[in-house]
Amino acid sequence: MAKIQMTTPLVEMDGDEMTRIIWKWIKEILITPYIDLKTDYYDLGLVHRNETDDQVTIDSANAALKYGVAVKCATITPNAQRVEEYKLKEMWKSPNGTIRAIMDGTVFRKPILVKGITPYIPTWTKPITIARHAYGDIYKNTELKVQKGAKAELVVTNPDGTETRALINDFKNSDGIVQGVHNLDNSIASFARACFNYALDAKETLWFASKDTISKIYDHRFKDIFAEIYENEYRQKFEKAGIEYFYTLIDDVVARVIRSEGGFIWACKNYDGDVMSDMLATAFGSLGLMTSVLVSPDGKYEYEAAHGTVTRHYYNYLKGEKTSTNPIATIFAWSGALRKRGELDNIPALCDYADKLERASIKTMEEGIMDKNLAAMSKLPEKRVVDTETFLNEINSRLEKMMAG
Repeated sequence: MAKIQMTTPLVEMDGDEMTRIIWKWIKEILITPYIDLKTDYYDLGLVHRNETDDQVTIDSANAALKYGVAVKCATITPNAQRVEEYKLKEMWKSPNGTIRAIMDGTVFRKPILVKGITPYIPTWTKPITIARHAYGDIYKNTELKVQKGAKAELVVTNPDGTETRALINDFKNSDGIVQGVHNLDNSIASFARACFNYALDAKETLWFASKDTISKIYDHRFKDIFAEIYENEYRQKFEKAGIEYFYTLIDDVVARVIRSEGGFIWACKNYDGDVMSDMLATAFGSLGLMTSVLVSPDGKYEYEAAHGTVTRHYYNYLKGEKTSTNPIATIFAWSGALRKRGELDNIPALCDYADKLERASIKTMEEGIMDKNLAAMSKLPEKRVVDTETFLNEINSRLEKMMAG
């Protein structure tokens, strides 16, 4: 069988620990036998990030903007223990945060539905996609402890040097804490456009929610920017596509989500999206069955798994033990990136391969062959728990038949 030819490379961002090992296996077993793979490779493993003073992360994000499609392995965001373990020069920032900022991207997370793994909410028969604004709020906050007797004010110094002041609180009776958060109109607008474009691409209705009844300036600004962009740029496109956009309060949308059948996109502010995406992943099954794609407002894509580097399994692997680690989200990161590359470069065979890779992965699980984590969740009557390499080879045996036939 002739290998599928690529014309433009993918940006490949390698990662850490067990997912780095699985990354290599996926390429060897499931991708390179079928595709003449072309990638612009960046090693985002913590050791190399430290060696380059994290310049490699910046370079990889700029490459994603250049080539339009990237695929990323899970990476370590170091804490104090990791600084000591890896003898780091400093506590490097989250690679995901750096890449999101450079790409001005919105994170879309979507569960993978598999027969036998039933969502905790029985009405959820279709996936729910979370769109998370990846800038500002508490993730770029400034916070202080406050002594009893102090007074905290919000001060804005205008371009002409004049000041606008507002009292936050007079701490006359108790010590306390104070926090300042911000956002940018440009970033909110980019978030809105990415959500509207993704909804049109997926042909799914878009919901957005905040708490503008309480946060009458901050959250209301999100509401107004979304509404203005929708009316001026997207209403006719949405109506033609037969989908809708609507805004409601965050508590109302949570109630609607629980009662729904799924099949829509839920746009969230940064913190809401962080929390709700993990809630949805667990309710649908597992973070190991959750896809994640970062989309810039001008249509650049970075695909990754939603989970971490599976540290415990990596230490077992280093001891020579066979591990049973779920590779599905990482496989779907590759299939998503390859499909998008095929769409942008007009290579139908690449899109067809990506579809078949996903179908082969789901077919393998639905026939009862899976890793230990999935087997614990699956309600299938007959299951066979296998190690990761065996799982990948089982997927490949089905993929091979699909590709041949």
